[in-house]
Amino acid sequence: MKFEAPLVRGQLLRRYKRFLADVLLEDGTEITAHCANPGAMLGLNAFGSTVWLEPSNNLKRKLKWSWRLVELDGGHMAGIDTSLPNRVTGEALTSGVVPELAAYAQWRAEVKYGANSRIDWLGRGDGLPDVYVEIKNVHLRREPGLAEFPDCVTLRGAKHLRELSDMVAEGHRAVMLFLVQRTDCDRFRLAADLDPGYAAAFAEARAAGVEALVFDTVITTSGVEFGRAIPMEHP
Repeated sequence: MKFEAPLVRGQLLRRYKRFLADVLLEDGTEITAHCANPGAMLGLNAFGSTVWLEPSNNLKRKLKWSWRLVELDGGHMAGIDTSLPNRVTGEALTSGVVPELAAYAQWRAEVKYGANSRIDWLGRGDGLPDVYVEIKNVHLRREPGLAEFPDCVTLRGAKHLRELSDMVAEGHRAVMLFLVQRTDCDRFRLAADLDPGYAAAFAEARAAGVEALVFDTVITTSGVEFGRAIPMEHP
């Protein structure tokens, strides 16, 4: 997935009200950017961090700027926009580059299912059970090389796991796909200490037949691309 406009570099001043961030651009201009991330963003919103913003010429937008990336130590990057993983994974699914799901030729996004929910991607293929794919953005890192999810309590995430289990009970496939949107991790684990309820719901879903996949990403100032599979560790 390529960004629609060249990104502009800046320095983070503060992130507040979840969806707002004040940034100092390199020309000395201070602007307010949209932060498309409702989570805690632990370790990614420190004062002075180098960030990358995408400008928009859409006059109907309240804010011109969107915060996309934050630079990490060692030349690494993290994507902070939680809406991007759905698009990035969608490109991978429709291109057939996810081995476990490559047999599915038809993909639809945001299909209603469960209790007033929408599945991120629904796949269909001749002679195959429908597959329901829920995607979670991952960008928490507290130990070297280890990505974790979630970074705060997510009751909605636990609800999605229960609904995926229901789909398996009805004879379909259900997949929880974690997409690690940072380039300094090579393994994954649930942050059970931050949200024990989600960890318990995940264990129940796996016992019910819900599949789990984890992939990393390739992130540059040009865009975010689907990466390779990485292993999942048990808490």
